[in-house]
Amino acid sequence: MPREWVIDAYDGFEGLRLAECEKCEPGPTEIRMHIEAFALNWGDMNLMKDQYSFSFDRFPARVGMEAAGMVEAVGADVTGIAVGERYCTLPHFYYNRGASADTLVIDRKYVTPAPEGLSAVEAASVWMQFMTAYYPVVELACAGSGVNILVPAGTSTAGTAALQIGRLRGATMIATTRSEKNRGYLLDSGADHVFVDNGGDLAGFLLDATGGVGIHGSFDPIGADFVLRYGPAMARDAKLMLYGLLTEELPRVPYVDMWQKNAWLHMYSLFNYVEDQDTQDRGTAFVYNALSEGSLKPNVDRVFPMEGYVDAWRYLSGPREHHGKVVIDTGR
Repeated sequence: MPREWVIDAYDGFEGLRLAECEKCEPGPTEIRMHIEAFALNWGDMNLMKDQYSFSFDRFPARVGMEAAGMVEAVGADVTGIAVGERYCTLPHFYYNRGASADTLVIDRKYVTPAPEGLSAVEAASVWMQFMTAYYPVVELACAGSGVNILVPAGTSTAGTAALQIGRLRGATMIATTRSEKNRGYLLDSGADHVFVDNGGDLAGFLLDATGGVGIHGSFDPIGADFVLRYGPAMARDAKLMLYGLLTEELPRVPYVDMWQKNAWLHMYSLFNYVEDQDTQDRGTAFVYNALSEGSLKPNVDRVFPMEGYVDAWRYLSGPREHHGKVVIDTGR
């Protein structure tokens, strides 16, 4: 029988258990996928502790929003998708229909064809990181020549994706990290400047790096008082885009700096952009094109078997020597 990883309460990943499950039939606008691989994301970690932008409807519940697999069945109203084709899920408010399983029923709206030339593991690793970064960097910050963008926690998969995309668009990209050993990786990933954060003067560094202009956008997953540290280095009409809370604290907003610079604070969630078909199409088109040109590439750090899902979470949440996506190969 197919298997699924579920939790029975908001106990974090240590509460995950592997269970057998039934194959469900798709509804009129749905497809059923045989999952070949699924990826781990920090949002799933937060969801398992009820610290995310949505909660489960009920328990037991699956986690996971990013997978690749073969189409096994399609609903009566689904066109353009054939049984036997490989598709990927797109990040969305998935509630109890997580992808940490061998089988998944999902609405046609939230799937896209697997990019050509990629394995199932690779195909499962690209959409969350590149789509998450695309909208803030390209559509909100308008990355291009003369635009300066700050990427705190730049070694995260979304952070690295933002650096790559910003470099493609010709923007000046500035990353932060807490370790000097990450400098080379960030520079190779697209950073023009790297701030190794030991509590120093971040705003002064940013003003020096931008010739006194300041930053036009930030792609910030940190929260707490971090924004206060770079607030004085904002350029006029800067957009501060918060997409996570690594500190588990809401940001302390630099109101005076923002008034002076006419700055915008944007609480950003990729899922809202996926919900709108036009914006979803723009994002997927960008990623497909960049992958086909070789200007964006999958970066998979480590692959675990289906039975090793909890071990994969321990690995992801611990100290790591390497960077990139952590993916589960279901082996089916």
